[in-house]
Amino acid sequence: MRPSSSSSDPAPFGGLLGPLSGAADVDAELSDTALLQAMLDVELALVRAQARAGLVAGDVSRIATDVDAACRVEAYDIVELGTDAVPPANPVPALVRALRSRVPGEARGYVHNGATSQDVLDTALVLVCRRSLVPLAARLAGVTDALAALADAHRATVLPGRTLAQQALPTTFGLKAAGWLQSVGVATDELLRAADALPLQFGGAAGTLASYGGHGVEVSAALADELHLAEPALPWHTDRRPLVAYACALGAACGALGKAATDVVALAQTEVGEVGFGGGAGGSSTLPHKRNPAEAIRVRAAVARVPGLVGTLLACMGQPHERAAGQWQAEWEPLRELLHLAGGAAGGTGDALAALDVDVERMRANLDLTDGLVLAEAVASRLADRLGRQRANELVRRAARQVRDTGTPLREVLLADDAVTESLSEADLDAALDPAAYLGAADEFVSRALAAHAARGEGPRG
Repeated sequence: MRPSSSSSDPAPFGGLLGPLSGAADVDAELSDTALLQAMLDVELALVRAQARAGLVAGDVSRIATDVDAACRVEAYDIVELGTDAVPPANPVPALVRALRSRVPGEARGYVHNGATSQDVLDTALVLVCRRSLVPLAARLAGVTDALAALADAHRATVLPGRTLAQQALPTTFGLKAAGWLQSVGVATDELLRAADALPLQFGGAAGTLASYGGHGVEVSAALADELHLAEPALPWHTDRRPLVAYACALGAACGALGKAATDVVALAQTEVGEVGFGGGAGGSSTLPHKRNPAEAIRVRAAVARVPGLVGTLLACMGQPHERAAGQWQAEWEPLRELLHLAGGAAGGTGDALAALDVDVERMRANLDLTDGLVLAEAVASRLADRLGRQRANELVRRAARQVRDTGTPLREVLLADDAVTESLSEADLDAALDPAAYLGAADEFVSRALAAHAARGEGPRG
């Protein structure tokens, strides 16, 4: 296969705003040039498949060479093909005419023979999905590697765990990063599997390959082999599950990246200040002191657009009979935009992690903002051994109200309660109020996430 991008391409994701939501290496595989080359690759592969099935008369080698010479993307005017796509409502008929005009007479009859427009465009889009996954998967692998390093480095870095936007219990930044790692890692695995499952589309005018007589299945198998795609059990012209499954996997991967970006933005808030950003990005046009979490903001902006695009492909599944009238055409641009946004989300997450500064001292200091209430459960658990669960909870709940009403630290309130001091020594109480001593299985969970990440690196990818 020839390179599928061109620096002179009128790329749909360039210009003023496109780079904010995409990644250049992924976008290069989504360009109009890339899609057109994929369509030409399908047409060339079809001629070769016919030859392998014994359906090409004459000098097979010369015919294939003639068609190959005509399948050079630089020979075609993309804007002209786009204009000519309007009357038939798809670009393949215009491309076939232009391709045949560049092929000598004997070979011309084998160009697009037995295929329909949807065969070519669907299979070309599958190729685009597969080709754009190469740089996208590399970016996702970079993200998971960075998250693994972050999780391992901060196994013992204690910070407040937050539920419903309030401090709940201590956790570790390593566990938080391990959660991001596991989510992005599993989503990447699912995306790779969905890509591997993307099949050839080939059924002819009505999904029967009737024009090949008894050779249709043979040509289909050869075409799938030529393009290195799975051969489906039957054509899927109006069964859109393959592309929808891939779109949903893209959506899940973007969602996992968006979760990490959302946490990073929240942790970077001035009043929280548990992470910051180095480097020169993120400045304000007005405020000289600001360092905004621009990388994570780009991720969240890209991810916010994803659900609607996945929804569009889902909405297009109800296609009538053997060929859709509108729903198929509605899929093309949302699919490419999904791939564009996935590249941007992965690229932005990688940039955010590269610039991330972790403020370990601030994380620990923020645990003291509740005057010890974040460890109320730990105290109640220790008291329960002596007083029983119900009485211990009631005692600590009463103490917590006093802390909130008076601003007195929980330690002082508890030391003034005879029921507490009769059950716990001061040393026992201090141990209960140590955030690092109430982390449960946090370290083990980090180890599990790192082991899963290491196993992914050892297994097949893509």
